[in-house]
Amino acid sequence: MADDRNKYKKSRYDLHRAIKQAKGRYSNKVESYYTGSAPAACPKLQKLAQSLGDIQVISGAASLSIERLPLAAEGLYTCQALYDTEQGAKLYYYYIHLRVLVPVSKPYILLSDASPAEGSLVWLRCGLENGTGPLYFLWEHETHSGLVSTVSQGNSSVFNMTEVNRNHTGWYRCGARNQVNQERSDRIWLDIIFGPDIPQIDVTPYSITDRGYSAQERQTVSLLCQAQSNPPSQYVWFYNNSQVYTGPQFTITRILRMHTGTYACLAQNTYLNTRSMKTISLTVYYPPDGSPSCSVLPAMNYSSLNLTCSWPGGLPPPSLRWTTNLLAQGGAWLGSEANNVSVLQSGSQTNNNSLFTCLGMHPALNTSTQCTARACGSPRAVVWWEVPKVEGRGQEVETSKILVLRSNSTQNGQAYTCYAKHPLDTRTRTCSLRLEAPVLLTQRSVVSVFEGSDVQLTCILQSNYPPANQIVWFNNHRQEVVQEVQEALAKTRKYVLRRAAAWTNLTVLETDGTTDSGQYWCSASNAVGGTEIPVTLLVKRYPMPPNVTLVRLVYSSRQRREVELEWQMEGEGEGGEGGGLTGFILDHRLEEAPGRRRGEEEKEKEREEAGTDPADQEEQRQGKGSSFTPWKQVAVLEARERVHTLGNMTPTDTYQIRITAVNHRTLGHPSPPETPGE
Repeated sequence: MADDRNKYKKSRYDLHRAIKQAKGRYSNKVESYYTGSAPAACPKLQKLAQSLGDIQVISGAASLSIERLPLAAEGLYTCQALYDTEQGAKLYYYYIHLRVLVPVSKPYILLSDASPAEGSLVWLRCGLENGTGPLYFLWEHETHSGLVSTVSQGNSSVFNMTEVNRNHTGWYRCGARNQVNQERSDRIWLDIIFGPDIPQIDVTPYSITDRGYSAQERQTVSLLCQAQSNPPSQYVWFYNNSQVYTGPQFTITRILRMHTGTYACLAQNTYLNTRSMKTISLTVYYPPDGSPSCSVLPAMNYSSLNLTCSWPGGLPPPSLRWTTNLLAQGGAWLGSEANNVSVLQSGSQTNNNSLFTCLGMHPALNTSTQCTARACGSPRAVVWWEVPKVEGRGQEVETSKILVLRSNSTQNGQAYTCYAKHPLDTRTRTCSLRLEAPVLLTQRSVVSVFEGSDVQLTCILQSNYPPANQIVWFNNHRQEVVQEVQEALAKTRKYVLRRAAAWTNLTVLETDGTTDSGQYWCSASNAVGGTEIPVTLLVKRYPMPPNVTLVRLVYSSRQRREVELEWQMEGEGEGGEGGGLTGFILDHRLEEAPGRRRGEEEKEKEREEAGTDPADQEEQRQGKGSSFTPWKQVAVLEARERVHTLGNMTPTDTYQIRITAVNHRTLGHPSPPETPGE
């Protein structure tokens, strides 16, 4: 009996093992069998067994096979066996519990917010359609760079993140497993919205100072603004609170000093409607204009030199320094200020014509520049004047070379002394001058000339101090003579002035005895007085020339076209200067026929053209002769001529002819009028 019981136990064990082997095979064949010596009972299948899958009882093996195992097949199974024993038939019951394990399906992820804002609560759920517990879940996070890490694992399908941050951005995947299998979900992207952070501004070229960033004038400067944000930030640039550019990179080509100021970058997250700003200070460095300027000034009551080196302008101020050999020559630093540095140099230890050098440097320049100062004529000496005692005490005026005095004739002949002192000279130097009114001279105080000639009157200024303002000429009517420079007056001008530093000459053109004779005055003045001298001009007339008589006056032919004339002098002139004969004037006139009258206007015109001489006037007063036209000049003859042929005569007209002797501008008496003969 004990052996049989052991056999039964073994059968149950085998049956249990067979059932156990069915685990993990969903809808697979499950067999239950009994192994022993007892005869097997006849298998029976009821209708309800159809819901348990495809069940088949295996004859002779006491086995139950279930194919396409459904979940409904899970439960308690009883195996009833009837044994025929020596003691008789015995009924045994074997019990087994079948547990159907369902494999996990492919998980899927449910997300509370795919684009949460930084700091918010986010949960992720790993969903399953099928799977028999117990279930085990695992969450993985994959970054942008591909780094995968496990962020959560356990029996909960939910992964909670209470305060998400930007580091949680990435791919998420969940895995689920049970006793049967394991599966992984597809990736899902979690996009954390954040920012913008405080912007970071990068300045190129990079140069930082205690006041912010700096750049050199005319460089190209790039300002790059970056602010961590998701979605990416929108950037706006401001210069001194005025918007100048939109975009992350603001470039200034050939930056100028006027671009110095504050630059602010505003970063905006349009999704979150958030913003942040960063402000920097940018200083544009520029060098001073030109180069340093060196000067030597007196100091310590003109016993020392103040060497000053200045270079105004520039940002930052330039660096200036005098060469170090100054200290070896007895110099001492006076101090340094922006754009200026000074050294006190002993005058007694400084040689004349000493050269001093100042070096100037600036960050905006690649090389240094310099200036030099030479102790030769620099600094200027201090000067002062000592005036005569009659004017009061002497007065010293430093750094002034000018002594201003009121114009006064009492200063004439007074001496004034100028004193000068220089740091490089231990002696005081002096010079003197004496004030004098001008003194005028002339070559001739009385000048005589024949009329019609040009005459020059001279006026010479003797050396004097102070110099005269100008030499002025006055004519014989006491009118100031002004130089006529108009081209239009070149033919009608009366006077010509010729000037030099110490003389002025007056030329009277084409002198006339009536209008130009008289006394002319030359005048000059300066600060201490004035003077003038007279020059007398005598314009003389030329002597009367000899009388002329026509001795022959006949037509040269019967055509009466030409008249031959011959004349002779009654006496020669005085000759020499201003006398004698210079020529002849030949006139003729026409006799008017009886009854022939001309218009008064025509006669008046002829009279204006020819004029009426005194002899005509006398003849008309006496009522002699017929009516004649006015005399008309027809020829001007030379003094040596005594014979002349007059042509272009009209045969039908009756002519009267006369001749007059001329001595320069003096006319003689005309010859008696004569009518040409046949």
